Amino acid sequence: MSESTESEAPQKPVTPQSPPILVEKTQRLITALKSALGEPLIAYWNSFNGSICGNDVVALYGVLKDMGPVERLSLFIKSGGGDGESALRMVNLLRQFTQHLTVLVPLDCASAATMLALGAERVLMGPMAYLSAVDTSLRHDLSPVDKNNERVSVSQDELQRVIRLWQSQAGAEATNPYASLFSYVHPLVVGAVDRASALSTRLCADILSYHMKDADKSSQISERLNSDYPSHSYPITLREARKLGLNAGELPENINQMLLELNETYSEMGQRVSVYFDAQNSHDNSILNIIESSGLQVFFQNDKDWFYRNEERRWITLNDKSGWRKSEFLDGEVRVSTFHVR
Repeated sequence: MSESTESEAPQKPVTPQSPPILVEKTQRLITALKSALGEPLIAYWNSFNGSICGNDVVALYGVLKDMGPVERLSLFIKSGGGDGESALRMVNLLRQFTQHLTVLVPLDCASAATMLALGAERVLMGPMAYLSAVDTSLRHDLSPVDKNNERVSVSQDELQRVIRLWQSQAGAEATNPYASLFSYVHPLVVGAVDRASALSTRLCADILSYHMKDADKSSQISERLNSDYPSHSYPITLREARKLGLNAGELPENINQMLLELNETYSEMGQRVSVYFDAQNSHDNSILNIIESSGLQVFFQNDKDWFYRNEERRWITLNDKSGWRKSEFLDGEVRVSTFHVR
């Protein structure tokens, strides 16, 4: 986002609230889960505003380096998705530290998080768990804008359905639909979306190849995840995951309950923490992403001002000091420090 001038900065002093850092409780749960699983555990959790991104790869490396290589590893994932290329990088990193990976899914593991789960030999799912389709939508610099003057996402599936509907309704009298479509969606956006869809299929196949040697099977799973489902958020439950060809099983009840408790604790840490000064100025101090293993918890925390620029009808950021933090429970107290990831 672009920077604002000093005259647009909030006039009132910023007094941000702080989210609770519950590392003492989460470490107890991580230790209990490690004991119940019989192998090390890494938790990867995104808040409602968090997502899989490139910075997570470097933070995950810090956690894995602290833990060291292990023969078997469990990965708890709770995420609504994000960047698929970052999911591939995370899988590549994880496979360098373990020979056998199990993904634990008690809740949502959608979109790019589903890609991340594909990197495991085994996926264990609870009663409320679901994966999702991974068909790509793209927010391009030339995308159409919505009522708030924000660029909207365009998906390959949406474009193809418009074309198919046009051709089926017009029949033999059908003309070239792109002439009309291009007045709403720029041709470069159409091309970019098609390229992104091909990328999504390739990413799934590459991730599966880390443990699946049958190229035809991995290609079939990739194609189905990208084109078989009528909605990007279509919930792929345990039964459907097995039909896809994934090595999916039931999450033991005791493990599922502990993971739900861990999720509840992370949700308390990741609650929205914003201070609103007036209609145009606010400050956000929320925790977005958390990665944790035995002895180490790191999290990405927003620390920035928001200003609404009327003439552009959009929010911009000011004084952005967001970054990764490390929390430890030492000598009976919680200590938070900067986690240097670069």
